[in-house]
Amino acid sequence: MNQSPPTPDTTTIFALSSAPGRAGVAVIRISGPAAQGVLQRMVAPIPKPRVAAFRTIRHPETGEALDRAVVLWFAAPLSETGEDVVEFQVHGSRAVVAALLSALATIPGCRLAEPGEFARRAFENGKLDLAEVEGLADLVDAETDAQRRQALAQAGGALSKLYDGWRARLIEIAALTEAAIDFSDEGDVSASSFAEARKRAEILAKEIAAHLDDGHRGEILRDGFRVALLGAPNAGKSSLLNALARRDAAIVSAEAGTTRDVIEVRLDLGGLPVIVSDTAGIREAASEVEQEGIRRSLAAARDADLILWLTEKEESIPPLGFSRETSLVIRSKADLPHESQMEPGFGDLAISAKTGAGLDRLIAVISERAKQAVGSQTDPVITQARHRQALETALADVTAFLAESPEPIELRAEDVRRAAQALGRITGRVDVEDVLDQIFSRFCIGK
Repeated sequence: MNQSPPTPDTTTIFALSSAPGRAGVAVIRISGPAAQGVLQRMVAPIPKPRVAAFRTIRHPETGEALDRAVVLWFAAPLSETGEDVVEFQVHGSRAVVAALLSALATIPGCRLAEPGEFARRAFENGKLDLAEVEGLADLVDAETDAQRRQALAQAGGALSKLYDGWRARLIEIAALTEAAIDFSDEGDVSASSFAEARKRAEILAKEIAAHLDDGHRGEILRDGFRVALLGAPNAGKSSLLNALARRDAAIVSAEAGTTRDVIEVRLDLGGLPVIVSDTAGIREAASEVEQEGIRRSLAAARDADLILWLTEKEESIPPLGFSRETSLVIRSKADLPHESQMEPGFGDLAISAKTGAGLDRLIAVISERAKQAVGSQTDPVITQARHRQALETALADVTAFLAESPEPIELRAEDVRRAAQALGRITGRVDVEDVLDQIFSRFCIGK
């Protein structure tokens, strides 16, 4: 089903598009049919479209000067939203911003924008597809250089180009299948058309399957490489967390069971986002609160990409069944005298959060594991669970097209149509109203 044309919104929206608070410059954006009228009431003379001009901005009712600022006007459809758009680049004081927003609210047909409404209008006017919108949201949220590069590629259409290309090929496969139906009374034509459709579907199925078999590297980069610190009480987990964060993120105490909940810090290691979680010490707990803390510790371990088991004593390593591929044994408190009594070769690394010994090596190991998890990022990768679900649906439908009996052929044609629809939902080429609110609500009000 094709995307339904949006219901025209005749209101004009405005919002602060830069960060709130005191700043050198603040950007107030206006979009909609009344944008040019806003210029006529607040600025004279009106600047030429797409030419920056320095103007006095006045209150539309009283004529009071509110600020002297840079003014830009983008006439529809050559704007970010596809509508008439005005930008006021004003001085970034709270008083100036408040005065401008208050003045705009007095103009009939203008209202404060809702979260993500500028991006949603850009989508509805064909300026962005859904995958590009999600890339733009990730770009706004990017904390590391690698996240920025991945989000910028997606916002620029890298994923959309791949998925739209696959959808176009599915439409061709569907056309060949429909031709086999239309020429069913001509055996040779029908058979050759359907054979060609299957040949193309086999190639496409392999490409989609290879794309899905990516170790979730795009999602890991987007959400962060998760490291869980586990161990017995007082094994040094909170001290290590504080050392990695370079601040007192967790309470450190000699009293066993001090950490009751999972505490997270976000790190930027070599441009990669790493989330380190301090957890409650694992032991036979007496209180219900500590038992809940241990349950959460084990849950964090299950969700982690890498587990660091901290221990002072060789015999304290529990039989929790952690995979050695995703876990390391860390000999903590290497500055203490008993460290010399450890068996040679015991543990993967020895560290001291107190003296800093071994921390550089541990950080290097975590960074290398994170790099291995996200890969080279040279090709477009899946970044959203929504995309993965749609791709899995498309692959299942293509697989059914290949595996099921050709008769009745109408059912095989339906398999291909469903696969094309699944891919279309990623970019918004088909009706996706159920996911729009979720996507656009991630944005701030001025985006």
